Amino acid sequence: MADEIQNGTEVEAKRRARNQKVGIVTSDKMEKSCVVRVDRLVQHPQYRRYVRKRSNFMAHDELGAGVGDKVRIMETRPMSARKRWRVIEIVQKAVK
Repeated sequence: MADEIQNGTEVEAKRRARNQKVGIVTSDKMEKSCVVRVDRLVQHPQYRRYVRKRSNFMAHDELGAGVGDKVRIMETRPMSARKRWRVIEIVQKAVK
């Protein structure tokens, strides 16, 4: 047990995998923060048709993603009242 505490890699392997989502940046007007829109398809329970659902997430952004960029966000500790995600990579830059 003492070895696991000293060696961070073994402890890291036992931590549960954190949620990740891919979405599009809709606002970057804040310093080190952005709003990411995540779209998903959900099957309607009665009609069995697929419906588009969309969610907005506030994310901590050290990479400097701009509006229209496709980014991958990961769940993290609460950083402010509404920020619980952080940008881990920019998947695709926006065409300008």
